[in-house]
Amino acid sequence: MVEKNSEHEDSARWVLACELRRLREASGRSLAQLAEETNYDRTYLHRLETGERLSKLPVMEALDTVYGTGGLLVRLWRLARLDAFKDKYRAFMQYEAKATIIHKYSLIVPGLLQTEDFARLALSMGPTPISRDELEESVAARLGRQELLRGNPSPSVRFILDESVLRRPVLDPDVWHGQLAKIAEAAEQPTVIIQVLPFSAGVQRLAGSPLALLWMADDSAVAYLEGNGSGELIEDPEEVQRYRLAYDHLRDAALSPGNSLALLQQLVEESSP
Repeated sequence: MVEKNSEHEDSARWVLACELRRLREASGRSLAQLAEETNYDRTYLHRLETGERLSKLPVMEALDTVYGTGGLLVRLWRLARLDAFKDKYRAFMQYEAKATIIHKYSLIVPGLLQTEDFARLALSMGPTPISRDELEESVAARLGRQELLRGNPSPSVRFILDESVLRRPVLDPDVWHGQLAKIAEAAEQPTVIIQVLPFSAGVQRLAGSPLALLWMADDSAVAYLEGNGSGELIEDPEEVQRYRLAYDHLRDAALSPGNSLALLQQLVEESSP
C-alpha cells in the first residue's frame, strides 16, 4: 500500500498513486509483468505507484488499456498534474482546461507549443538548481497541458509571438530546428492561429507583458498576466475587457496568419542542421 502522508493524502496525485497500486494488485500482476506488457521500466512504474513521479499522458492511456478502466486513470492524471503548479497558476489552468477560446501573447515559446526536448532544456535553465526527478516531473506537467489542443472539441487558439521568440535560438541546433518545426506545424492546424509581432511594429501597449485571455462556454472570460516566477489572475469583467482591447491592438500590428506561416516555414528551412 502507498504510504500515507498527512500533507498529500487528500491530493489527486496521492489518489492516482493508490489506484495504480490497487489495480495492479487486484489484477494479480507483478511490477515485472506490468513492465513487460506496457514496455515501461519496472522502477518507473513503481515510482508512479508511490507517487514519486508524475507520468505522461501516453503512460496513463497504456495503463487504462491494460486494466480496462475506460479512461479513469487519464481523468485522475489530469487532476494530479495540477499539483505540480503553484496555486495561482493552478487556478489559471483550471480555467484553461474549460476554455473554448484562448488568446495568448508570448515573449518566449509558449508551453502549449514546446517540444519535449525544448521544454527539458528551458526548465533546466532556471536560476534555482533542479534535480533530475523534479525536471522530468516539470516536463511531464508542461507537456500534459498540450492535450487540450488535441481535444474533441478543441478550443480555438490564437498565439501572437513576439519576433524575438523566433530569432533567439537555443544552442542545440537540432532542438531549435525541432521546436521551430513544431510551431510551424501547429500554425497549420484548423483550430490554431499563429501570428508574429515583427520588430518593425515598434513598441506596443503590451510589450514586455505576456498575456493570456480565456473565454468559457458561458461567455465569461479571465485574463492571466505572466511574470517571472509568478502571475496574476484577473477575473473582473471590466479589467479583462481592457486587456482584450490591448490584445486586439497587438493582433492588428502583427503579421497576418498567412505571412506568419510563411516566415515560420522560412525559419524552419534556415535552421535545418
